[in-house]
Amino acid sequence: MEVADNIFDDGMRNLNKRLDEILSLLKASNRLNGETILDTQDLCLLLNLSKRTLRRYRATGTLPYFQIGGKPFYYESDVQEFIRRNQEGDITSSED
Repeated sequence: MEVADNIFDDGMRNLNKRLDEILSLLKASNRLNGETILDTQDLCLLLNLSKRTLRRYRATGTLPYFQIGGKPFYYESDVQEFIRRNQEGDITSSED
């Protein structure tokens, strides 16, 4: 039973850590034209994706972005739409 308790405690610590990361990102959010923008690091943390996966989504047009000084940024509304489509199963994996 102690093993299960340890697994639960570890899971709760991981969840709290993720929530703290999300909260810090929300507090430090940037805005452009009145809309929140996110950078690659923000999205990697929020969506638990690798930088390479985001690069692939940009290259295929799956996730809209814009660049400032060569650095990609994403509008929060585009990310929300991306998440909505992904939850509905509209995004197909290239591994299928």
